[in-house]
Amino acid sequence: MSSEPLVRPELPDVLVGVDGSPSARTGALWAAAEADRRSRPLHLVHAADTDRRAYWSDAEAIQAVRETGRDLLAVTEAAVRECFPDLVVTRLLDRREPLDGLLEAAGHEKTVVVGNRGLGGFSALLLGSVGLGVAARADVPVVVVRGGADGPEAGSVTAAVRDADDLGWLLLAAAEADVRKVPLRLLSVWNILTHVGDVATMLDDLDAAAHRRVREVKTLADRVREWYPDLTVAHHVETGTSTPGILVDASAHTDLIVMGRGHRPLGVGPSLGRVAHALIHHAHCPVEIVPVDFGTRGGDTA
Repeated sequence: MSSEPLVRPELPDVLVGVDGSPSARTGALWAAAEADRRSRPLHLVHAADTDRRAYWSDAEAIQAVRETGRDLLAVTEAAVRECFPDLVVTRLLDRREPLDGLLEAAGHEKTVVVGNRGLGGFSALLLGSVGLGVAARADVPVVVVRGGADGPEAGSVTAAVRDADDLGWLLLAAAEADVRKVPLRLLSVWNILTHVGDVATMLDDLDAAAHRRVREVKTLADRVREWYPDLTVAHHVETGTSTPGILVDASAHTDLIVMGRGHRPLGVGPSLGRVAHALIHHAHCPVEIVPVDFGTRGGDTA
C-alpha cells in the first residue's frame, strides 16, 4: 500500500467536451446531472482546433469555425438549463485541437466527461480517439458516458478493485456513491489463468491465493467504511477466466462503474490496460477511470 497520506476527496467541478455529436449531447446532460448532484459548476468546452486550421484556412473560414463553436456551446447550455435551470454553467471555446484542449482545460482539479463516440466514430461500440486519449492521459478522473441516458437507475456504484493499493482512488468511488445516496459495491475478479504459468500450480497454492484476495477486498471495504461510516459498502470476489467479461456484465446492473488507472510505462504512451479498454468500449453504464494516485493528492487528511 502506498505510504502517501490518503485524503477524503471532495468531488470537484465537472467539465464536459462537446463536439456536436449525439453522444456528446448525452454526455453533456449526464455531466449536468453529475454537477447538480455535487452542487458544483458545469464547464462546457469545445476545442475548435483553429490554431492548426490556420495553416491551411483563410481568416474567413476560421471565423466561421469559431462562430459554429460558439453556437454549439450556446445550444448545449440551453439544453442543460432546460433540465437544470439553477446550475452554474460556463462556456469555453478553445483554439487547440480537442485532446490538448480538454486536457488543458481539465488541469488537475476537474472531473472530465466525454461521450462514448465522437463525430469521427465508426460504431456506437467504439470510443472516439479524443475520448480514449483523455481517459489515458488526464491527471484527473475521466467519465466515459455509456448506456442509455434515460434508462432506469440501478441504485448502486460499483468499483472494480484488486488489492490494498486501490484504496486511494477507491475513496473517490465512495464519494460518488455517497453523493448519490446509494450503496457502493466492491467487485474483484479472481482469474485463475493469471496464477497458472508454465509449471503446474499446486491446488493448495491456488486456494491460498483465492482466500488472500477475499481478505484483501474485505479489508478494503472495512477501510472505506472508516472514511464513510454512513455508506453501505458491499464486497464480492468473483471467480472466472475473463476479467473484462465479468466487469462488463456487472456494468449492466449499476449506475456507474469505477476503476483505477496505472501510470504510463516510463512516463510515455497510453496507460489504459485491456480491462479498462474493454469497459470503456463495451460497458452498459458510464465508466469512470481514476488515476491511481488521485487519493494521495492535496485535501484534508483524516
